[in-house]
Amino acid sequence: MGDHESGHRTGIQNIMNNGDIHKLKEGLKLTTRQREILVGTLLGDGHLESQNNGRTYRLKIEHGIAQREYVMWLYEEFKDWVRTKPRVRTRKDGRTFIGFTTYSHGAFRFYGQQFYDGKKKVVPRLIRKLLKPLSIAVWYMDDGSRKSAQHRTYIIHTYGFTKTELTELQKALGLHGIDSSLHRQKRIMWRIYVITKSAAHMKRLLEKHVGHLETMKYKIG
Repeated sequence: MGDHESGHRTGIQNIMNNGDIHKLKEGLKLTTRQREILVGTLLGDGHLESQNNGRTYRLKIEHGIAQREYVMWLYEEFKDWVRTKPRVRTRKDGRTFIGFTTYSHGAFRFYGQQFYDGKKKVVPRLIRKLLKPLSIAVWYMDDGSRKSAQHRTYIIHTYGFTKTELTELQKALGLHGIDSSLHRQKRIMWRIYVITKSAAHMKRLLEKHVGHLETMKYKIG
């Protein structure tokens, strides 16, 4: 087969593939469960990216290789939205990560508008309406930790948000029976501390939604 014929076939295949993907994307719709997970990961380490000035967005998920099981669970939840399985990559500093990226789609536009001011991630004004128990569990899996082995409570490391935004997140958590306080870290950064009386409720919530993830149980205790 000549180079010209080979290139022609490849071009046709790409057109067919693009057509198939376009048809597939037309049929995609975020489920309620996917929306709740999306809110949680956007409060945490998940990112939305747009390549066309906000008309469509794609979700990018990436975690350290130790969180492989968690990433694979997220992938299964969004599998219909992803063309390729999670990939492992090693950065220049030697650290290894695993992650995946969804198709770009207009279904993510609302969340892009809610969670971003330009390229800066912000807490949505509608966070009290958007935050659900599953969202809290995913958010904690992304950014949370136990205070210590001796303290049976939890911390969410929210360094990217302002104190005012964190106050709104506290109110949203309170609607789900989770009371919290803000702890200052390194002078200008704040994190959310789940107070002791809410720790047992928080643990039950985490066990219900993500307790099956064996490699992440150290976060729940």
